[in-house]
Amino acid sequence: MEAVAAVFLFAAALLSAVEGSPVTLTLERAFPSNHGVELSQLRARDSLRHRRMLQSTNYVVDFPVKGIFDPSQVGLYYTKVKMGTPPREFYVQIDTGSDVLWVSCGSCNGCPQTSGLQIQLNYFDPRSSSTSSLISCSDRRCRNGVQSSDASCSGQNNQCIYTFQYGDGSGTSGYYVSDLMHFASIFEGTLTTNSSASVVFGCSIQQTGDLTKSDRAVDGIFGFGQQGMSVISQLSSQGIAPRVFSHCLKGDNSGGGVLVLGEIVEPNIVYTPLVPSQPHYNLYLQSISVNGQFLQIDPAVFSTSSNRGTIVDSGTTLSYLAEEAYTTFVNAITAAIPQSVRSVLSRGNQCYLITTSSNVDIFPQVSLNFAGGASLVLRPLDYLIQQNYIGEGSVWCVGFQKIPGQSVTILGDLVLKDKIFVYDVAGQRIGWTNYDCSLPVNVSASAGRGRSEFVDAGELGGSTSLCDGPYTLIRTLLLALFMHITLIL
Repeated sequence: MEAVAAVFLFAAALLSAVEGSPVTLTLERAFPSNHGVELSQLRARDSLRHRRMLQSTNYVVDFPVKGIFDPSQVGLYYTKVKMGTPPREFYVQIDTGSDVLWVSCGSCNGCPQTSGLQIQLNYFDPRSSSTSSLISCSDRRCRNGVQSSDASCSGQNNQCIYTFQYGDGSGTSGYYVSDLMHFASIFEGTLTTNSSASVVFGCSIQQTGDLTKSDRAVDGIFGFGQQGMSVISQLSSQGIAPRVFSHCLKGDNSGGGVLVLGEIVEPNIVYTPLVPSQPHYNLYLQSISVNGQFLQIDPAVFSTSSNRGTIVDSGTTLSYLAEEAYTTFVNAITAAIPQSVRSVLSRGNQCYLITTSSNVDIFPQVSLNFAGGASLVLRPLDYLIQQNYIGEGSVWCVGFQKIPGQSVTILGDLVLKDKIFVYDVAGQRIGWTNYDCSLPVNVSASAGRGRSEFVDAGELGGSTSLCDGPYTLIRTLLLALFMHITLIL
């Protein structure tokens, strides 16, 4: 649920009910990054994230992105959505590990009153919206939510309710309402901001644990999962947005990136199938190679079951290998480096001291090999993190970690940056390619099916804050959810 390491949270002033629209989102980091954050601190933040993951004719738009990406800093992404009539704005954290959009409601017990993120918190009141309605147990959407464990029924008042409890002790409960989510659409270069669609979302009346704290408080959570209660599934079923989204996160000090409801189109993207019937984005990892040499790891280590598997999670800062594979992986990297590099242990982490005259390119190339022949090639900066300087040298540590007693592999922002990633939920596949995320991207709403419309991401001017701004689009038809995403450290 919580975007601990840099969880996708997007800021959306959502846009138009044109059929099947892709949507691009802007990523910002609110504060400058620093080197030197201890890996133990990052692991602790990621562990909270992992415990809080819930078990359970198209058009395009894009935004320029500001902010700094640095895996040595822990952040969260949030977005702004407009709900109800008249529209009211809410800042919500984006979470790829859950399905439901929920916001705090006026009668909430334990909801924070202020936020350290310098944002104004709001509360949704169904009685103040002329288009709001409660969801009953007999509603088809509630029955679907019960099947996916995202909803339950109150026998007392026939009301569709939910209770989400997370492993770190935090939780939320409330009831479901249906109301308008407001969009803006672009059609042949003209921006239209008066479109909307009806969606079901949660009205939180109780929060516990970390959700009650004010330091990083937001108005709610925007679940981006695959189940029917997710907003992306609801918009897709109404023909408003495709069941595909993409992102490209910049890894240099300028940071930022692009998040798009739609398919980023690049000729070099390779795809691998998703493991079906999983609550998260699980892939079939088959092997790992270092400098072209396959490591002696039993493929069964990466197989998917109730307590193991390989997950793509943009909400995790570092990356994690199944415990059975970790030592072999680290030993292979150590064996491949020149003798001039000193191998050291720092707080239990495998690190290396290199001189200022050297750079990390002396480290080997790593390849994660997936089903369908797709390989995710990692440069040294995709698996190493700079910790500090010692004299005339610098200390770099392996950013891949292990979760003691766990056989799960999690691919976090450490390896996702500087690449286009496409989550084709409809086609049940994920694709990627290396890319300079400061460049424009082409986006299609068709997810590889039929006619596609393309747009240069750089052609659309946009604001660099969470405020709405004027936009012009030069090419073709577009529909989009405009989302300004802020990465908070």
